[in-house]
Amino acid sequence: MTELLDPTTEAVEQRVTYAPRPDSLAGKRIALIENTKFNSDELLRRIGDLLVREHGAASTRMFRKRNSSVPAHDEIIEEVRRTCDVAVAGIGD
Repeated sequence: MTELLDPTTEAVEQRVTYAPRPDSLAGKRIALIENTKFNSDELLRRIGDLLVREHGAASTRMFRKRNSSVPAHDEIIEEVRRTCDVAVAGIGD
């Protein structure tokens, strides 16, 4: 006799809480956090240029994670908290 096993489980519903969004990006310092995948830095650089040009952001600064499979390391998080107002995380590939 063959026994069939079902490896699936029911999805657990989780409430997602988003960080507060600024009313405007005018004058804001933007952190661009890229994940080391191919073209993620180029994509974020273009997004940063657009945020400065079209939304009045004051500046952008690129941060690079150690690799794509882990969260940003503590040094990045602390530097972003100290020097930036808004963060954009991006992926490439």
